[in-house]
Amino acid sequence: MAGMNALTGTFRLSCPRHGEARVLLSSFRQIGRLAGTAHPAVYRVAFGCACGGEHAALLTQEDLDVAPLGLIAHEPFVNLMTSRGGDLRDELTAIAGMRIGAGEWPWSFFCYLEDRPRPVTPSSFTLIAAGSARVAVAVACPGCGSISINVCTRAHVDVPFVNDARIGVVPHVYAADALPTVEAFREQLGSSAFDERRLELEQ
Repeated sequence: MAGMNALTGTFRLSCPRHGEARVLLSSFRQIGRLAGTAHPAVYRVAFGCACGGEHAALLTQEDLDVAPLGLIAHEPFVNLMTSRGGDLRDELTAIAGMRIGAGEWPWSFFCYLEDRPRPVTPSSFTLIAAGSARVAVAVACPGCGSISINVCTRAHVDVPFVNDARIGVVPHVYAADALPTVEAFREQLGSSAFDERRLELEQ
């Protein structure tokens, strides 16, 4: 069971305790593509649940990259200004097209190796660790393939087209097989050494 509500930004995933969980993207912990999947590409996602546990789910690339924009939603709505019904997908598609056409991108992160910001989609995320106010995200660059760790607000991850003006970047390039564990990732997010490096890079 999986679904996406583009208006609330939540994924509807299965919870063995409560049956269903509504989860923001920043509550994901690991995202990895399953070998041998292509049409569609399928990803195994580990996510932190409100029940206190961590569960796994399978999502397609469309679920991760397209559904949050509302481009595949089939939900009717009533326009309170005109009292006419409409399809939510049409409205959200028009908004996304207008913003992308204006040069905005739903998600963007900074590639440390290339020393430049890059447009990405959530299927490029590999690890996510959420702190009280900030989120650390390991992102695979779609250009060079290297993995950089960015520190940003939750909204930067959860809300398409909401991009922080400045984000922290760990001054290190990671190989896919040398990333820290989620636990170590979370500990580093709250450490003073991590904050000092982040603040120095933001100045």
